[in-house]
Amino acid sequence: MTNTSLRLAETLTSNGIRSVYGDPIELDGVTLIPVALVQYGFGSGSMGGDEDRSAGGGGGGGYSIPLGAYVRDADGLHFRANIITLIAVGIPFVFVAGLAWTRIIRALKR
Repeated sequence: MTNTSLRLAETLTSNGIRSVYGDPIELDGVTLIPVALVQYGFGSGSMGGDEDRSAGGGGGGGYSIPLGAYVRDADGLHFRANIITLIAVGIPFVFVAGLAWTRIIRALKR
């Protein structure tokens, strides 16, 4: 199991969030370059003991969030955000901001 862990660590030297860019796509004279955030991670472990009682395991996972696309058209190059992602990210922010405002208003009323 240890050799597998070392091989994974050597292969995947960086772990964290990074942005990735897709292959450019051309549609009706407009070039689109998709952009996403990607995060992945792997782990493994083992529990030593007798040859008959040793145990080990491992796992991994990842996800990606589509941010939007760079668009090159007659107006130049600009970024178009993915509205659904913005809404999904904005909902917790609006909730926390609303919670903070209610606490501020309660404190001012006292």
